[in-house]
Amino acid sequence: MTRWADDHPIAICREAMAELVVIDRLLIREETPDDHPAIATVVESAFGSPPVARLVEAIRASDRAIPALSLVADIDGEVVGHVMISYVDLHADGVERRIASLSPLAVAPACHARGIGSALVNAVVERADQRGEPLVVLEGDPRSYGRLGFEHTVTHGIHIDLPSWAPPEAAQVRRIASYDPTLRGRLVYPPAFAEVTHHN
Repeated sequence: MTRWADDHPIAICREAMAELVVIDRLLIREETPDDHPAIATVVESAFGSPPVARLVEAIRASDRAIPALSLVADIDGEVVGHVMISYVDLHADGVERRIASLSPLAVAPACHARGIGSALVNAVVERADQRGEPLVVLEGDPRSYGRLGFEHTVTHGIHIDLPSWAPPEAAQVRRIASYDPTLRGRLVYPPAFAEVTHHN
């Protein structure tokens, strides 16, 4: 079973920073039920928001979950990051299609700026690509996600209703091998997202 205490990721990342080997010691793997308490702690600490931690649980329990696309960052047996892709709806001309959405991404605050978030995103998108998903959408900082191959969704005909404080470019998409240019429309989040106010 994965061990967890509030000081573990801090100690791990401080040590790794000193040794400059954090990525060498980093394992990206599928989450297991034993990881769930640690994931909740990482997500809540990363966002400072219990509702986001509950979002992970709600997605996991829904019909939109994709278990193979819920990954953790593990350093020496401790969970220091988490990412998940699940299905959301794309509405256009009365037609609904399911597409892959990356949300949320969380890294323990003490482990920021170590490349862990980028490693999680690249790993989960690669797995989505292997499954034949045509694209992945998200809401996020275009400066960060642009480095990882994401682009403004509007350029590709996908519209996401963002919170008032977010720039329009925060609506992001990464096209992958099976990209289908007919995937256009307005993104609608499923009920699992209802409690997270920035998706309301």
